[in-house]
Amino acid sequence: MANKYPHTPDGRYFVAKDRLWRCTDPRLTDEEKRCHVKALMKARRAVRSAQQQDDKEALRQARLGVQEAKEALGERGPVWWQDGAPDEGGLAPHNSSYAQWWASYS
Repeated sequence: MANKYPHTPDGRYFVAKDRLWRCTDPRLTDEEKRCHVKALMKARRAVRSAQQQDDKEALRQARLGVQEAKEALGERGPVWWQDGAPDEGGLAPHNSSYAQWWASYS
């Protein structure tokens, strides 16, 4: 079975909806990852609740919680790799440094 979300050869990104999305920092322990994912899910539920209640301040706080959890996971904020390569998250793989890999993958 083919991987639903192909990962770049260096493990930094996966591809979904024709965009590169940054992977979780592989240096995190299972416990750290579990803790941050739990915080992320809680914040996402808070976003949904705030939207349903049309509470702008609660929505702002909930979105901040999502951002903090995503940064803790390494999926946003400073990159977790240390070779100086830029963050290409959000780019179409064919318009990135992964274009050759993507062409051979798809």
